[in-house]
Amino acid sequence: MLLRDLIEKTVVGMGYELVEFEQAARGLVRVYIDFAQQDEDTGNITVDDCEKVTHQLLHVLTVENAVYERLEVSSPGLDRPLKKLADYVRFAGQEALVKLRLPMPGPAHRKSFQGVLHAPDGEKLKIEFEGSDGPAVLEFTLADVDKARLVPKVDFRSRKA
Repeated sequence: MLLRDLIEKTVVGMGYELVEFEQAARGLVRVYIDFAQQDEDTGNITVDDCEKVTHQLLHVLTVENAVYERLEVSSPGLDRPLKKLADYVRFAGQEALVKLRLPMPGPAHRKSFQGVLHAPDGEKLKIEFEGSDGPAVLEFTLADVDKARLVPKVDFRSRKA
């Protein structure tokens, strides 16, 4: 079984989602997790969640004789990457930055778009952005995407206010 498959099976079995997986130099394995279902009660991934997944993965990787030197488990962060079609469904209505592999044809002829994600229509993804002539909607597919991330929403006001 491939290392990625082994890690994904373990993470999903614990009720989390594997957002991203990378094997870096010197045997470093990085795992980014999020809650499988996001609602008002779940909040964000905490250090305790990362610790719980780390302990379970260490046991599984030892039993499976996986080759690695170090394991890092982390949250995807406020600027969570959007990798799968399910991510675009889950985060519809939120602001994102989408960088395409090739520039879109037309007067803008650009690759980078920041705007609000719309719910996918089958395989078609949509983002509403502010164009030179006002609001516009771009349709694209997952294959067109080079990178996509949520735009962090940070509120520095006191909670007491």
